[in-house]
Amino acid sequence: MSRYASQISKAPPLVALAASLAVFAAGCFGPPPGPAPERLVLQTTTSVRDSGLLDAILSDFESKENADVSVVAVGSGQALENSKRGDGDVTLVHSPSAEVAFMNNGSGTARWQIMYNYFVIVGPASDPAGVRNASNASDAFTRIYTSASIFVSRGDNSGTHTKELSIWAAIGLNASTFPTAWYKSIGRGMADDLRTTFEFEGYTLSDEGTYWSIPSIGPNALGGGLFILQGGLADPTPDLKNTYSVIQLNVSRTPSINARLGERFALWITSPETAARIANYTVEGHQLFFPDPRRQ
Repeated sequence: MSRYASQISKAPPLVALAASLAVFAAGCFGPPPGPAPERLVLQTTTSVRDSGLLDAILSDFESKENADVSVVAVGSGQALENSKRGDGDVTLVHSPSAEVAFMNNGSGTARWQIMYNYFVIVGPASDPAGVRNASNASDAFTRIYTSASIFVSRGDNSGTHTKELSIWAAIGLNASTFPTAWYKSIGRGMADDLRTTFEFEGYTLSDEGTYWSIPSIGPNALGGGLFILQGGLADPTPDLKNTYSVIQLNVSRTPSINARLGERFALWITSPETAARIANYTVEGHQLFFPDPRRQ
């Protein structure tokens, strides 16, 4: 066998070895990684978290923008205060009067309505205060006050808490003077408020979305649960309408925020595509939010 032929016969193992090394290297290193996701801090209210809406829609934004959204869910008032300090990049809340004040003091640069639903007054089937027969929210609260029926308040400066206080004020009452024997201010989020109301067999004001997202305290609860007695889609009175807005923050006030990604979030959540996702989100067959994006 010639020397050339001998070299040829040894070539295939070397080629196989090179190919194996190439495969190994590709497996170890692979293609170069893409850019790391940008972090966005969303300051928001507990109702959009507790209702499950954010879990249903945020992945779309994250994939489109290569973003990682960190959700801080507190009462609307606290969310606005946190945003004012620069502890968030964009804000989603439902407290119109507080939002207007926030914009007027220069903390926000743009505000859009996203969606709405309705507040509900919920209570036990026995309805000792006769809320079911009330003509509106003010009448319902008057009946609760007159009968000294247990009422659980969030007491957390949230949009829901602010709405509750405005109803008491509309009938000339100051909740800070109410006795703790029947007025329970717990300083917690909507889901905790509803569970506490269920335990006390009392009344509370809730957004309809969170109510339907906790079936364990609803009409089908073991031993009887909480029922919608006023408001909601079954009785959509104007005095119980509940609107949600997104606010783009003022980067000149808080330079550390990711204003660019905050703006992208505001544009995304008010887009027709996201509006359709919001409209299609249901729990137990109930549509929880109704998109109505508009600049405010």
